[in-house]
Amino acid sequence: MDNKFKSGFVSIVGRPNVGKSTLMNKIVGQKIAITSNKPQTTRNKITAVYTSEEGQIVFLDTPGLHRAKNKLGGYMMNAADSALKDADVLLYMLEANAKFGDRDEEVLNKLSSLKMPKILVINKIDAVTGEELLKITRELSEKCNFEETVPVSAIEGTNVEELIKVIMQYLPYGEPFFDEETVTDQPVRQIAAEMIREKALHALNEEIPHGIAVVIEKMDFNKKVVDVEATIVCERESHKGIIIGKGGSMLKKIGTNARFEIEKMLERQINLKLFVKVKDRWRDSEFLLKNFGYNPGEFKN
Repeated sequence: MDNKFKSGFVSIVGRPNVGKSTLMNKIVGQKIAITSNKPQTTRNKITAVYTSEEGQIVFLDTPGLHRAKNKLGGYMMNAADSALKDADVLLYMLEANAKFGDRDEEVLNKLSSLKMPKILVINKIDAVTGEELLKITRELSEKCNFEETVPVSAIEGTNVEELIKVIMQYLPYGEPFFDEETVTDQPVRQIAAEMIREKALHALNEEIPHGIAVVIEKMDFNKKVVDVEATIVCERESHKGIIIGKGGSMLKKIGTNARFEIEKMLERQINLKLFVKVKDRWRDSEFLLKNFGYNPGEFKN
Protein backbone atom coordinates (compact mmCIF):
# COMPACT_ATOMS: atom_id res chain seq x y z
CA MET A 1 0.00 0.00 0.00
CA ASP A 2 1.26 3.51 -0.85
CA ASN A 3 2.66 5.17 2.29
CA LYS A 4 0.73 8.33 1.30
CA PHE A 5 -2.60 6.52 1.73
CA LYS A 6 -4.83 7.95 4.45
CA SER A 7 -7.42 6.14 6.54
CA GLY A 8 -9.47 6.95 9.59
CA PHE A 9 -12.82 7.16 11.35
CA VAL A 10 -15.15 10.12 10.93
CA SER A 11 -18.17 10.57 13.19
CA ILE A 12 -21.17 12.58 12.01
CA VAL A 13 -22.93 14.17 14.99
CA GLY A 14 -25.76 16.62 15.46
CA ARG A 15 -29.38 16.96 16.45
CA PRO A 16 -31.97 14.50 15.08
CA ASN A 17 -33.08 14.99 11.47
CA VAL A 18 -30.33 17.33 10.26
CA GLY A 19 -29.43 15.05 7.33
CA LYS A 20 -26.61 12.93 8.77
CA SER A 21 -27.82 9.65 7.25
CA THR A 22 -28.68 11.34 3.95
CA LEU A 23 -25.17 12.77 3.73
CA MET A 24 -23.51 9.45 4.50
CA ASN A 25 -25.64 7.59 1.94
CA LYS A 26 -24.80 10.23 -0.68
CA ILE A 27 -21.05 9.97 -0.04
CA VAL A 28 -20.86 6.18 -0.34
CA GLY A 29 -23.34 6.12 -3.22
CA GLN A 30 -25.57 3.51 -1.62
CA LYS A 31 -28.37 3.35 0.93
CA ILE A 32 -26.78 2.22 4.20
CA ALA A 33 -28.74 4.21 6.78
CA ILE A 34 -32.48 4.82 6.72
CA THR A 35 -33.87 8.34 6.58
CA SER A 36 -37.10 10.04 7.61
CA ASN A 37 -38.28 13.35 9.02
CA LYS A 38 -39.14 11.77 12.37
CA PRO A 39 -36.82 11.95 15.42
CA GLN A 40 -34.82 8.89 16.49
CA THR A 41 -34.72 7.44 12.98
CA THR A 42 -31.10 6.30 13.44
CA ARG A 43 -30.81 4.14 16.57
CA ASN A 44 -27.44 2.43 16.12
CA LYS A 45 -23.91 3.53 15.32
CA ILE A 46 -23.84 2.74 11.60
CA THR A 47 -20.64 2.27 9.62
CA ALA A 48 -20.25 3.27 5.97
CA VAL A 49 -16.99 3.10 4.04
CA TYR A 50 -15.77 5.46 1.31
CA THR A 51 -12.58 4.40 -0.51
CA SER A 52 -10.63 6.27 -3.18
CA GLU A 53 -7.04 6.25 -4.45
CA GLU A 54 -6.18 8.88 -1.86
CA GLY A 55 -7.57 7.15 1.19
CA GLN A 56 -10.40 5.46 3.08
CA ILE A 57 -12.96 7.23 5.24
CA VAL A 58 -14.93 5.08 7.67
CA PHE A 59 -18.04 7.08 8.51
CA LEU A 60 -19.86 6.52 11.79
CA ASP A 61 -23.42 7.80 11.49
CA THR A 62 -24.79 8.36 14.98
CA PRO A 63 -28.24 8.71 16.56
CA GLY A 64 -29.30 12.34 16.85
CA LEU A 65 -28.18 13.84 20.16
CA HIS A 66 -31.17 14.13 22.49
CA ARG A 67 -32.13 13.59 26.12
CA ALA A 68 -32.84 9.92 26.81
CA LYS A 69 -36.34 9.10 28.12
CA ASN A 70 -35.99 5.30 28.30
CA LYS A 71 -33.38 2.55 28.05
CA LEU A 72 -33.51 2.60 24.25
CA GLY A 73 -32.75 6.33 24.37
CA GLY A 74 -29.87 5.63 26.75
CA TYR A 75 -28.51 3.03 24.34
CA MET A 76 -28.72 5.53 21.50
CA MET A 77 -26.79 8.18 23.45
CA ASN A 78 -24.15 5.62 24.45
CA ALA A 79 -23.80 4.73 20.76
CA ALA A 80 -23.32 8.40 19.89
CA ASP A 81 -20.77 8.90 22.70
CA SER A 82 -18.86 5.81 21.55
CA ALA A 83 -18.70 7.21 18.03
CA LEU A 84 -17.20 10.45 19.39
CA LYS A 85 -14.46 8.56 21.21
CA ASP A 86 -13.65 6.36 18.20
CA ALA A 87 -13.28 9.24 15.74
CA ASP A 88 -10.17 10.72 14.13
CA VAL A 89 -12.31 13.59 12.78
CA LEU A 90 -15.71 14.92 13.87
CA LEU A 91 -18.34 16.38 11.57
CA TYR A 92 -20.86 18.55 13.42
CA MET A 93 -23.89 18.91 11.18
CA LEU A 94 -26.80 21.31 11.42
CA GLU A 95 -29.42 22.76 9.11
CA ALA A 96 -28.84 26.27 7.83
CA ASN A 97 -32.44 27.30 8.51
CA ALA A 98 -32.73 25.73 11.99
CA LYS A 99 -32.97 27.76 15.19
CA PHE A 100 -29.99 27.39 17.51
CA GLY A 101 -31.09 26.32 21.00
CA ASP A 102 -29.93 25.18 24.42
CA ARG A 103 -29.45 21.60 23.25
CA ASP A 104 -27.12 22.79 20.47
CA GLU A 105 -25.18 24.77 23.07
CA GLU A 106 -24.74 21.62 25.18
CA VAL A 107 -23.52 19.62 22.18
CA LEU A 108 -21.01 22.29 21.13
CA ASN A 109 -19.68 22.56 24.69
CA LYS A 110 -19.12 18.81 24.66
CA LEU A 111 -17.40 18.90 21.27
CA SER A 112 -15.15 21.78 22.35
CA SER A 113 -13.57 19.55 25.01
CA LEU A 114 -12.60 16.90 22.43
CA LYS A 115 -9.11 17.12 20.93
CA MET A 116 -9.63 15.72 17.42
CA PRO A 117 -10.18 17.97 14.37
CA LYS A 118 -13.75 19.21 13.97
CA ILE A 119 -15.48 20.25 10.76
CA LEU A 120 -18.70 22.27 10.72
CA VAL A 121 -21.10 20.98 8.05
CA ILE A 122 -24.03 23.28 7.31
CA ASN A 123 -26.80 21.45 5.46
CA LYS A 124 -29.67 22.79 3.33
CA ILE A 125 -27.67 25.78 2.10
CA ASP A 126 -30.32 26.49 -0.54
CA ALA A 127 -32.66 27.58 2.28
CA VAL A 128 -30.60 30.66 3.25
CA THR A 129 -28.75 33.55 1.61
CA GLY A 130 -24.97 33.77 1.42
CA GLU A 131 -25.01 36.52 4.05
CA GLU A 132 -27.05 34.37 6.44
CA LEU A 133 -24.64 31.49 5.87
CA LEU A 134 -21.67 33.67 6.83
CA LYS A 135 -23.48 34.80 9.98
CA ILE A 136 -24.17 31.19 11.04
CA THR A 137 -20.53 30.26 10.41
CA ARG A 138 -19.22 33.18 12.50
CA GLU A 139 -21.57 32.50 15.40
CA LEU A 140 -20.79 28.80 15.60
CA SER A 141 -17.04 29.32 15.17
CA GLU A 142 -17.14 31.48 18.31
CA LYS A 143 -18.72 28.61 20.24
CA CYS A 144 -16.45 25.77 19.06
CA ASN A 145 -12.99 25.54 17.51
CA PHE A 146 -13.86 24.21 14.05
CA GLU A 147 -10.91 23.70 11.71
CA GLU A 148 -13.11 24.06 8.62
CA THR A 149 -16.66 24.91 7.57
CA VAL A 150 -18.25 23.20 4.57
CA PRO A 151 -21.77 24.19 3.43
CA VAL A 152 -23.60 21.34 1.66
CA SER A 153 -26.91 20.11 0.36
CA ALA A 154 -26.90 16.46 1.45
CA ILE A 155 -29.94 15.50 -0.60
CA GLU A 156 -28.66 17.17 -3.79
CA GLY A 157 -25.00 16.25 -3.25
CA THR A 158 -23.86 19.88 -3.47
CA ASN A 159 -20.29 20.34 -2.16
CA VAL A 160 -20.04 16.68 -1.08
CA GLU A 161 -16.84 16.21 -3.08
CA GLU A 162 -15.36 19.29 -1.42
CA LEU A 163 -16.28 17.87 1.98
CA ILE A 164 -14.44 14.63 1.17
CA LYS A 165 -11.33 16.61 0.21
CA VAL A 166 -11.45 18.55 3.47
CA ILE A 167 -11.88 15.38 5.54
CA MET A 168 -8.91 13.74 3.81
CA GLN A 169 -6.68 16.65 4.88
CA TYR A 170 -7.18 15.76 8.53
CA LEU A 171 -7.00 11.95 8.39
CA PRO A 172 -3.84 10.14 9.53
CA TYR A 173 -1.73 8.11 7.10
CA GLY A 174 -2.27 4.38 7.36
CA GLU A 175 -3.52 1.13 5.90
CA PRO A 176 -7.22 0.78 4.99
CA PHE A 177 -9.50 -0.84 7.57
CA PHE A 178 -11.70 -2.49 4.91
CA ASP A 179 -11.16 -3.80 1.39
CA GLU A 180 -12.04 -1.39 -1.40
CA GLU A 181 -15.32 -3.19 -2.25
CA THR A 182 -16.78 -2.79 1.26
CA VAL A 183 -19.36 -0.05 1.79
CA THR A 184 -20.64 -1.11 5.24
CA ASP A 185 -20.04 -3.63 8.00
CA GLN A 186 -23.78 -3.88 8.74
CA PRO A 187 -25.25 -7.39 8.28
CA VAL A 188 -27.78 -7.74 5.45
CA ARG A 189 -30.48 -8.79 7.92
CA GLN A 190 -29.97 -5.61 9.94
CA ILE A 191 -30.14 -3.37 6.87
CA ALA A 192 -33.29 -5.17 5.69
CA ALA A 193 -34.90 -4.71 9.12
CA GLU A 194 -34.07 -1.01 9.05
CA MET A 195 -35.52 -0.64 5.56
CA ILE A 196 -38.81 -2.07 6.79
CA ARG A 197 -38.73 0.28 9.79
CA GLU A 198 -38.07 3.22 7.48
CA LYS A 199 -41.18 2.44 5.43
CA ALA A 200 -43.19 2.17 8.64
CA LEU A 201 -41.81 5.56 9.76
CA HIS A 202 -42.94 7.10 6.49
CA ALA A 203 -46.41 5.54 6.58
CA LEU A 204 -47.42 5.87 10.23
CA ASN A 205 -48.45 8.87 12.31
CA GLU A 206 -46.18 10.79 14.69
CA GLU A 207 -46.78 8.79 17.88
CA ILE A 208 -46.32 5.20 16.76
CA PRO A 209 -42.85 5.12 15.09
CA HIS A 210 -41.02 5.83 18.36
CA GLY A 211 -42.40 2.59 19.76
CA ILE A 212 -41.65 0.13 16.95
CA ALA A 213 -38.80 -2.23 16.23
CA VAL A 214 -38.36 -4.67 13.36
CA VAL A 215 -36.90 -8.15 13.70
CA ILE A 216 -35.99 -10.36 10.73
CA GLU A 217 -37.19 -13.83 11.67
CA LYS A 218 -36.14 -15.57 8.45
CA MET A 219 -34.03 -14.80 5.38
CA ASP A 220 -33.69 -17.86 3.13
CA PHE A 221 -31.42 -17.50 0.10
CA ASN A 222 -31.73 -21.14 -0.97
CA LYS A 223 -34.52 -20.48 -3.46
CA LYS A 224 -34.65 -18.36 -6.60
CA VAL A 225 -36.94 -15.97 -4.74
CA VAL A 226 -35.55 -15.04 -1.30
CA ASP A 227 -38.03 -15.75 1.51
CA VAL A 228 -38.01 -12.98 4.14
CA GLU A 229 -40.17 -13.00 7.25
CA ALA A 230 -40.13 -10.02 9.60
CA THR A 231 -42.00 -8.93 12.71
CA ILE A 232 -42.89 -5.33 13.49
CA VAL A 233 -42.95 -4.97 17.27
CA CYS A 234 -45.06 -2.25 18.89
CA GLU A 235 -45.97 -1.35 22.47
CA ARG A 236 -49.80 -1.19 22.42
CA GLU A 237 -52.70 -3.19 21.02
CA SER A 238 -54.17 0.02 19.61
CA HIS A 239 -50.92 0.61 17.70
CA LYS A 240 -51.04 -2.91 16.33
CA GLY A 241 -54.40 -2.19 14.76
CA ILE A 242 -53.11 1.00 13.15
CA ILE A 243 -49.99 -0.74 11.79
CA ILE A 244 -52.11 -3.48 10.23
CA GLY A 245 -54.74 -1.04 8.96
CA LYS A 246 -58.23 -1.71 7.66
CA GLY A 247 -58.22 -5.06 5.93
CA GLY A 248 -54.42 -5.17 6.28
CA SER A 249 -54.01 -2.10 4.03
CA MET A 250 -51.31 -0.33 6.07
CA LEU A 251 -49.21 -3.47 6.53
CA LYS A 252 -49.49 -4.15 2.81
CA LYS A 253 -48.32 -0.62 2.02
CA ILE A 254 -45.30 -0.93 4.33
CA GLY A 255 -44.45 -4.34 2.87
CA THR A 256 -44.75 -3.21 -0.75
CA ASN A 257 -42.48 -0.20 -0.21
CA ALA A 258 -39.95 -2.21 1.83
CA ARG A 259 -39.85 -5.01 -0.73
CA PHE A 260 -38.73 -2.56 -3.42
CA GLU A 261 -35.79 -1.34 -1.29
CA ILE A 262 -34.68 -4.80 -0.16
CA GLU A 263 -34.83 -6.20 -3.69
CA LYS A 264 -32.70 -3.29 -4.89
CA MET A 265 -30.14 -4.03 -2.15
CA LEU A 266 -30.05 -7.80 -2.73
CA GLU A 267 -30.43 -7.55 -6.52
CA ARG A 268 -32.85 -10.46 -6.22
CA GLN A 269 -36.60 -10.90 -6.02
CA ILE A 270 -37.96 -11.46 -2.52
CA ASN A 271 -41.12 -12.85 -0.97
CA LEU A 272 -41.72 -10.63 2.08
CA LYS A 273 -44.12 -11.59 4.87
CA LEU A 274 -44.76 -9.12 7.69
CA PHE A 275 -46.24 -9.83 11.12
CA VAL A 276 -47.11 -7.50 14.00
CA LYS A 277 -46.61 -8.28 17.71
CA VAL A 278 -47.19 -6.28 20.88
CA LYS A 279 -44.44 -6.14 23.52
CA ASP A 280 -45.45 -3.73 26.27
CA ARG A 281 -42.76 -1.16 27.18
CA TRP A 282 -40.06 -3.00 25.21
CA ARG A 283 -37.95 0.15 25.07
CA ASP A 284 -37.37 -0.15 28.83
CA SER A 285 -36.62 -3.90 28.82
CA GLU A 286 -32.91 -4.81 28.58
CA PHE A 287 -33.87 -8.37 27.59
CA LEU A 288 -36.07 -7.24 24.70
CA LEU A 289 -33.63 -4.53 23.62
CA LYS A 290 -30.93 -7.17 23.23
CA ASN A 291 -33.32 -9.43 21.32
CA PHE A 292 -34.13 -6.58 18.94
CA GLY A 293 -30.46 -5.75 18.30
CA TYR A 294 -29.92 -2.94 20.82
CA ASN A 295 -27.54 -4.07 23.55
CA PRO A 296 -27.67 -1.52 26.42
CA GLY A 297 -24.27 -2.66 27.75
CA GLU A 298 -22.50 -2.62 24.37
CA PHE A 299 -20.96 0.83 24.70
CA LYS A 300 -20.28 0.90 28.44
CA ASN A 301 -16.66 1.25 29.54
